[in-house]
Amino acid sequence: MHIAEGFLPPVHAVAWTAASAPFVIHGVRSLTTTIRDNPESKLLLGAAGAFCFVLSALKIPSVTGSSSHPAGTGLGAVLFRPPVMAALGTITLLFQALLLAHGGLTTLGANVFSLAIAGPWVAYGVYRLVRLVTRALPENTSLGLAVFFAASLASLGTYSVTSLQLALAFPDAQSGVLGAFVKFGAIFSVTQIPLAIIEGLVTVIIVRLLIGASRSELLRLGVLRSAASATPAERKAV
Repeated sequence: MHIAEGFLPPVHAVAWTAASAPFVIHGVRSLTTTIRDNPESKLLLGAAGAFCFVLSALKIPSVTGSSSHPAGTGLGAVLFRPPVMAALGTITLLFQALLLAHGGLTTLGANVFSLAIAGPWVAYGVYRLVRLVTRALPENTSLGLAVFFAASLASLGTYSVTSLQLALAFPDAQSGVLGAFVKFGAIFSVTQIPLAIIEGLVTVIIVRLLIGASRSELLRLGVLRSAASATPAERKAV
């Protein structure tokens, strides 16, 4: 997904940077507010940022000028909402560009838009929808399904946006932007669909571990349902 340094035309690089800037600014403010109001969240924030950094650094060569890898943004989006993940994702991409030559500074805005903005919003929307649809199921089942689909579809959503970015920059000579979008998406899908499924499963495991280690914090964040909103079967089990 990381578009390489200098790969996008300058106009496109500037446009994506301008489009990402308001989200990143809002995300930094949200991150600052979260740390100020709930300093006990620092550990989980660090875990969400580290999870994103590690997973998105595991790159597989894909479309020329880009790569395929897990996104790692679903966890942070579920725990802290998309604005905070915009800040954490931008920090991740900046360090990867500077330290790992993964992505670049001229393409940072485009990479931020796909990984740190579009992906987290897809994750959060899917998470809320699945939680609503499965509210009658036991908490572990409902949460597991919501986290799995949130993380998996966030990864696919990220690559859909990257495919669009590449298609806009390099439209197909015969079929234009739409044809290029389909071609880029088809190439990405070969590796990204299985990676997205694996990422969903790994994220579920991480959330299960966090429930054991930081249950009270997950209740405060609203990730876990409180006893008052639990199903009768769950209250009886407690």
